[in-house]
Amino acid sequence: MIQKLVKSKFLNERPTQSIAAAALIISLAGVASRLLGILRDRILAGQFGAGDTLDAYYAAFRIPDLIYNLMIVGALSAAFIPVFTELIAEEKEAEAWKLSSGILSLQIIITGIVSVFLVIFSPQLMRLVTPGYTGSKFDLTVLLTRIMFLSPFLLGISGIFGGILVSFKKFLIYSLAPIFYNLGIIIGAVVFVRYLGPVGLALGVVLGAVLHMLVQFPAVKFSGFHFKLSFWQALKNPKVRKVLKLMIPRTLTIAVSQINFTIITIFASTLAAGSLAVFNFANNIQSAPLGLFGVSFSIAVFPTLSALATQKKTDKFVVAFARTFNQISFFVIPLSVFIIVLRAQTVRLILGSGKFNWDNTILTFQTLGLLAVSLFAQSLLPLLTRAFYAIQNTKTPLYIGIASEAVNLFLVVVLIKSFGVFGLAVAFSVSSILNMVLLMIFLKKQIGNLGGKEISRATLQIAAASLIGGAAAQFGKYLVGTQGELDTFLAVFVQFVIASSLGAAAFSLTAYYLRIPEFFQFTNSLTRKVFRMKKTIGEDTGEVSGI
Repeated sequence: MIQKLVKSKFLNERPTQSIAAAALIISLAGVASRLLGILRDRILAGQFGAGDTLDAYYAAFRIPDLIYNLMIVGALSAAFIPVFTELIAEEKEAEAWKLSSGILSLQIIITGIVSVFLVIFSPQLMRLVTPGYTGSKFDLTVLLTRIMFLSPFLLGISGIFGGILVSFKKFLIYSLAPIFYNLGIIIGAVVFVRYLGPVGLALGVVLGAVLHMLVQFPAVKFSGFHFKLSFWQALKNPKVRKVLKLMIPRTLTIAVSQINFTIITIFASTLAAGSLAVFNFANNIQSAPLGLFGVSFSIAVFPTLSALATQKKTDKFVVAFARTFNQISFFVIPLSVFIIVLRAQTVRLILGSGKFNWDNTILTFQTLGLLAVSLFAQSLLPLLTRAFYAIQNTKTPLYIGIASEAVNLFLVVVLIKSFGVFGLAVAFSVSSILNMVLLMIFLKKQIGNLGGKEISRATLQIAAASLIGGAAAQFGKYLVGTQGELDTFLAVFVQFVIASSLGAAAFSLTAYYLRIPEFFQFTNSLTRKVFRMKKTIGEDTGEVSGI
């Protein structure tokens, strides 16, 4: 049975030969994952509301998530994938598998030791992270944290598997893993909580991590992966040492980014009950376009950028970067405008059930509006950082991240006393925009021409079309009526559909009138079979077409 499964065409996935096709696979899976994420948040909001339980739940994520991001994400995005891809491109598969086995060995040993250590000292650790929590709320946070420390260990293994699949351009199964992760969390919220109470939330996260890992393993094994646990032998491998050298600045960069969320957790713990839950709910909603477009296109183009950088094909590197930049902007800028205009309706539709009351709704949609202002910058950061990593420069994003985080911390301290959770959102948005701008400036200094004219033209046209679309959505919102429009789910839904439809129509007509290339690439992609495109990644990056 297992052999048949491993030999199946589903697991024997052919490499995706087009950036557009890769982005399509990642985005479609991302849509499914985000829909499950919306269902997850609706279940959590309805069962618990924005209160102490969800505050503890989200705070418990903080340190396990930090461990995962530092030890795995840093190694994968900055170091492992480029080095592994280089070995595969040079037809040195034996060395590539030794590299993956060595990195996985180090991950298992180090992450395992760190997780056990932190489980023991969780109370002391959470005193630092949640200084405002006391009594049963603090005890619950510690308990959930200890259980969730299993997740970075499991996700670390899964992360290496995912890096291998991305290096082979096998995006399908890689993209399914987050879906299974969310399924695990939903099972925890629906089933485990019924019998175990809030502890079931943490067990759901662990189940999601197990599923995330298991769904990728057969495809990785089929690709040729073999594993032998070793520590000193791994450290002796020059390619492993190269990965470790490259990942150090990236890990520090991730640390700076994670400090951002840690600061939010620390300060939110001192605010009214539910503040951390409100921020996380708002952030999850506005992160949907970030995941669907910013991350998916960046992941899809990263192997191409790495290959072109290795081959010293700067002109094609710039073309791939600029067009991916414009494609991300084409989707994210109008969506951010629509989120701002329809923020109340969005929050009420997604979260408005059970114990999630009107006060929770107001706090969440106001926070959402402030976060969405910087959504375009957040969505471009994955592309910009990967552009640096493709040219094996991991230090510049680190220094810029430190500067941006210093601004974030300063603004949090200044604003939180007067504006509470809204101050956290403003600080987050300002630092995100600053980070993006600085990365653009320094990337241009290092690469030279970044397709500035094309990017400027596209950004201005997309922004103009988005503003017109936003104005149409605002008109549609008032056209339906403002009296009692949030009283029932059906009324909110009708208002949302009419307003967003008018906005989308106005945006599309404006984009057509302005002859925005990304609009026509997108519409063309809807009428052709993307997967039969003959152009291959690395051979022709002249077209980074839409989803």
